[in-house]
Amino acid sequence: MTPVPLVQDAPKAVRILRATRDLGLKHGFRKVTIAEIAQSAGVGKGTVYLYWSSKESLVLGVCGREVVSWLDQVIDRLAEDPSTVHLRRLAPLLLHTTLGHPLTRRMMTGDADLAHVLAERDEDREVLEHTKAGAMCQAVVPVLRRHGLVRDDESPQDQGYALHALLYGFLMTLADPAAAGPLRADDPDRVISRTVGRLLEPRDPPADAAVAAAARETREVFTGLRDTVLGRIAPA
Repeated sequence: MTPVPLVQDAPKAVRILRATRDLGLKHGFRKVTIAEIAQSAGVGKGTVYLYWSSKESLVLGVCGREVVSWLDQVIDRLAEDPSTVHLRRLAPLLLHTTLGHPLTRRMMTGDADLAHVLAERDEDREVLEHTKAGAMCQAVVPVLRRHGLVRDDESPQDQGYALHALLYGFLMTLADPAAAGPLRADDPDRVISRTVGRLLEPRDPPADAAVAAAARETREVFTGLRDTVLGRIAPA
C-alpha cells in the first residue's frame, strides 16, 4: 500500500522515531526518557515536543508505524495472491512478518513494558487491544468461516481461540528456538501449515470465487485496523 505521509516524517522527527525505537528495544520504553531520546537523535528536548506532546504519544507513534508496516505487508500479499488467505498459507505469512517487526510482536503478545507506557490514555489502550493477536484472530476467523475456508463444526469463538493459541506458540518457538530444547523441525513452515490446516480448514476446498471474496474481506479487516492506527498516530 502507498505510505501515508505524516508531519512526523520530517528528517528530525524520523531521527527521533528511530532513536526511540532503538533505545526502547534495548532498555525498555518505561525507562527511556525524552532527554535520552533527544540526545541520541541529536536534537534538543524542545524539538521532540514540537512533534509529540508526551513520551506516551511518541512511543505510540513508533509502535503505530511498525504496526502499519506489518499490516501493509500482509495486505499487499493478499492483494497479490488471494489464495494466501487459506489459513495454511496465511499463518506462516503472519508469523514471519511478525518476526520482522519486533515492536509489533511485543504489542501482539501483550508486552508488559509497552502496555504500561500505552495505558495512560484510553485511546492508546484501545489501539493496543485492537493490535493484539487474539483480537485479529477473532476478527478474521468469522470472515474465513463465512466463505467456507474454516470449518463450521465448532464455534467461531473457540476457533479464534485455537488459532491464537497456535500462532502464539509457534511465534514464541520461532523467536526463541533454544526454548524448544532438542526439538527441531526440518521445515517449520510445513509443520505450521499442516497443523493449522488440519485443525481449522474444511475437508472440501472452497470455490475460487469464495477464496477471492474471503481475501478481499480479510484485506478490508486489516485495512480498517490500519486506518484506526493511523488515526491515532497522525497529528490532529
